[in-house]
Amino acid sequence: MTTNKKTKLGATGPDVFPIALGCMGMTPGAYTTPVEAEGIATIHAAIERGVNLLDTGDFYSMGENEMLVRRAIEGRRDKVLLSVKFGATRGPDGSWTGFDTRPVAVQNFVAYSLKRLGTDVIDIYRPTRLDPAVPIEDTVGAIADLVKKGYVRHIGLSEVGVGTIRRAAKVHPIVDVQLEYSLANRGAEEAVLPALAELGISATLYGVLVHGLLSGSRPTSPSDFRAHLPQFTQRDRNEPLLQRFRTLAEAGGRTPAQLCIAWALANQPALIPTIGARTPAQLESALGALDRPLTAEEIAQVESLMPQNALAGATAAASIAQLTGLVVGED
Repeated sequence: MTTNKKTKLGATGPDVFPIALGCMGMTPGAYTTPVEAEGIATIHAAIERGVNLLDTGDFYSMGENEMLVRRAIEGRRDKVLLSVKFGATRGPDGSWTGFDTRPVAVQNFVAYSLKRLGTDVIDIYRPTRLDPAVPIEDTVGAIADLVKKGYVRHIGLSEVGVGTIRRAAKVHPIVDVQLEYSLANRGAEEAVLPALAELGISATLYGVLVHGLLSGSRPTSPSDFRAHLPQFTQRDRNEPLLQRFRTLAEAGGRTPAQLCIAWALANQPALIPTIGARTPAQLESALGALDRPLTAEEIAQVESLMPQNALAGATAAASIAQLTGLVVGED
């Protein structure tokens, strides 16, 4: 039966379903070649189940991801909140060429996103990483101007450090920060999450399943970006721990994915796991985590089994930064 409960995104943001849907994997360029009809069906199924926060980026599949989302939400726009990342620049060959969050670039990026998404307003707009060449005050100020003009409703951030978050929040209210957070990757607990709690800012969590590693997913081709992530390439070293994790999940009557999501919901109930389901079946399984919340004893068990930094290999956020040149968490 899942839930009708909503969580407020930050002190000034909208009410959202406890789990968000990440759309990146629904178009080519991240995982194995997806089927567009399945992606659209997954978005439709999510909306029917009450999921209202959809996450995309203008650089996902060179804009194709936004266009898929547009097709999926046609006639359903009033039921969803669109969270859009911008700032990464790409070459015609798909290469990563840099990052640009100058005010003039912000206006350009949002104009094209509005067109591709077929909407008059983006609900949450955020730079995907910190631009070392542009003060965060300039970037957030440019988005704040878009809020005043009605093109954007709320402002978010992604993978930035505490100093950047504080500086941004002085310019305009920030509703959430996207960050990598999972049982295996809990670095945000040290400084970022306490700062967000202090400032009344939520977080949308990606990588909750460690990009499928904890749920048993495997890259099937070199085009799957996970094939280049250290926590996957060192899978042989990680496999004994992964097997123990699967056994613990099964003992509790959950799938490994459900255990990951239930832990995130229990450990940080005000924060929103963003799940990259690519089929209705994957979505339905993920939502099952809401029906089986963890007890205090189960939380202790899973954290004892999977302490911080238990997996061999760098986190995905660090690896993606190395592959693309996008800065992560620097102030």
